[in-house]
Amino acid sequence: MLKAYKIALLHGDGTGPEVIREGVKVLEAIANKKNFKFEFVNYDLGGARYLRTGEVLPEDMIKEFKKFDAMYLGAIGHPDVKPGILEKGILLKLRFELDQYINLRPVKLYPNVEIPLKNKNSSDIDMVIIRENTEGLYAGAGGFLRKNTPYEVATQESINTRFGVERCIRYAFEFAKKRAKNNKLTLCGKTNVLTYASDLWQRSFNDIAKEYPQIKCDYANVDAICMWFIKNPEWFDVVVTDNLFGDIITDLAAMIQGGIGVAAGGNINPEGVSMFEPMGGSAPKYTGQNIINPIAAINAGVMMLDILGEIEAAKDIDNAITKALESGKIKSMSAGKMGLSTTEVGDLIASYI
Repeated sequence: MLKAYKIALLHGDGTGPEVIREGVKVLEAIANKKNFKFEFVNYDLGGARYLRTGEVLPEDMIKEFKKFDAMYLGAIGHPDVKPGILEKGILLKLRFELDQYINLRPVKLYPNVEIPLKNKNSSDIDMVIIRENTEGLYAGAGGFLRKNTPYEVATQESINTRFGVERCIRYAFEFAKKRAKNNKLTLCGKTNVLTYASDLWQRSFNDIAKEYPQIKCDYANVDAICMWFIKNPEWFDVVVTDNLFGDIITDLAAMIQGGIGVAAGGNINPEGVSMFEPMGGSAPKYTGQNIINPIAAINAGVMMLDILGEIEAAKDIDNAITKALESGKIKSMSAGKMGLSTTEVGDLIASYI
């Protein structure tokens, strides 16, 4: 009997269904090659459902997700829904309820991909950013005092627990060890200003580092990271950081790997169910035109296979993406400029499997 993986499909909003369609196409191609199979179950979540029913994320749906091997998300974001409703009600809630405490972001430059950096190539840009995903400023602690008066006060608190910080840092050390590239781990923080939270991160980092003598440890302030990602991306192997800083530097990293058209991420619960997604958002202005770049969604599928333990299958898709880009048939990473349709890019990559 073929090994089967049960995957929850969250097509979402805008161009989400279009890129997920191509991701599924490539996943099914590799499953046929490697003798396993997927059982995909579709879920209706996103702006259209909210506008139609007023529901954001039903509680019984969260319970269902816990029974899956993984979740595969297209995009969340609708122009007719107030910002924050879907992001907090779906994305953040899923991270917290499913304890997806690691945000994993590979940053890899493929061949023939134009980037804004000069004199840098694929050998210079190959890192992974590990972001704590359930604490920090995104925990939702804070509030208003005397709202809508001249004396209004707004507070937003960064919550960092020793437990949450340690498990993220330990994951990062294990990842650097397993990755075995440069055996280097960089802690990104802001110790010179955010003295309490950064002190907890630094002490936890130093304590855990004693257990990994083979890993070279490094530290950089977040503002310095923003400079060095541009000037010397080759310095970095694995970077670990908190929720807010991770959110910022991963967008910067996406630009140095060719844009959000290739950038994918995973919301990881190493002991539970994880969710994988492209980083480009719903891009509503391109909806239904079949011109959006699906490579990020396909890359999210690569991450999913890797986490599921299908290492060779993940490598085969990664190699297929490389061959598709080396072919020169894909002219750009930008929507409408690829020289191929969304469907044709998916077909091309699948043909190299």
